[in-house]
Amino acid sequence: MTPAQLSDIALFPFSEYWWFYLAFTAGVLLLLLLDLGLFHRKAHSVSFREAALWVFVWVGLALAFCFGLYVYSSWAFAHDPRLAAVPGFDPVTAARQVALEFLTGYVLEESLSVDNMFVFVVVFGFFGIPQQYQHRVLFFGILGALIFRALFIALGSALLHFHWMILVFGAILIVTGLKMMFSKGDSIDPEHNSILRLLKRILPITGSLHGARFFVTENGKHLGTPLLLCLVFLELTDILFAVDSVPAIFGVTDEPFIVFTSNIFAILGLRSLFFLLAGAVHLFHLLKYGLSIVLIFVGLKMAWLNKLFDGHFPITLSLAIILGVIGASILLSLAFPKKTEEAPAA
Repeated sequence: MTPAQLSDIALFPFSEYWWFYLAFTAGVLLLLLLDLGLFHRKAHSVSFREAALWVFVWVGLALAFCFGLYVYSSWAFAHDPRLAAVPGFDPVTAARQVALEFLTGYVLEESLSVDNMFVFVVVFGFFGIPQQYQHRVLFFGILGALIFRALFIALGSALLHFHWMILVFGAILIVTGLKMMFSKGDSIDPEHNSILRLLKRILPITGSLHGARFFVTENGKHLGTPLLLCLVFLELTDILFAVDSVPAIFGVTDEPFIVFTSNIFAILGLRSLFFLLAGAVHLFHLLKYGLSIVLIFVGLKMAWLNKLFDGHFPITLSLAIILGVIGASILLSLAFPKKTEEAPAA
């Protein structure tokens, strides 16, 4: 059975695998509780060494999950009477396809999330958030991202039942890629954000930070802190990023469970990656061109290339293209750095 034929079969229908979603979500929440309650209970600046260790941990967990997904899928597909009735169905081939789709989706989402780091640097600087509190903001930002990404994925999965939506998603990715490629790096302006201005009217904000607290009480009045404003703005930017990233991963796989898990693992590792690369993020000045090419490729894959390859572009080739383009853009950025006068100020 070919990958194109596999794409017509729901390997993880929600009605049968709802417990899988629930167990995965519970596992993620447990990891986050251990992260904040045990390893980052006290606010502190995350060192390069600590960030590198956590990047290794999160990437290792993602790869371990990928292998576990392959092993479990091989067993589950072989014992699923629904799939056994499909002519020519091979459980091992299907499990290998699932694992490769997860890995490709994870690499794609992690690559696209690097673009968030430029936003993090600007936003933390604008609100004057010290390094020792940045991890706390990003932690609660991830909790919000989990909810919004789940909603976007559920919506995307429902919309893709209409074949014409595949063309719409593909067009969105192509336009986004072209816009990113030719953009001049528009500045982010939280000061004039309408939602933040509305929040200030509803909830008065203190003029200074109060440690790691989002809310304080002064003279019997409940007030928000600049830490809260920073968190809200980061959530807003994540919603905007999700508009691009969720359609992109649906270009890799149409299995909602793979979309959800690979997306979440990419988000989980984003904080550590930020602390690892925040000081050098300006060096990757050609990365936006690599990301734009990836978005255009995935858009073309959804709207055109899949049809050329009997309904499904080879997943191994997709993974190679994504890794090659992102890797090349990073290496070229380091080989041909920006001129000193063009580099952004610290």
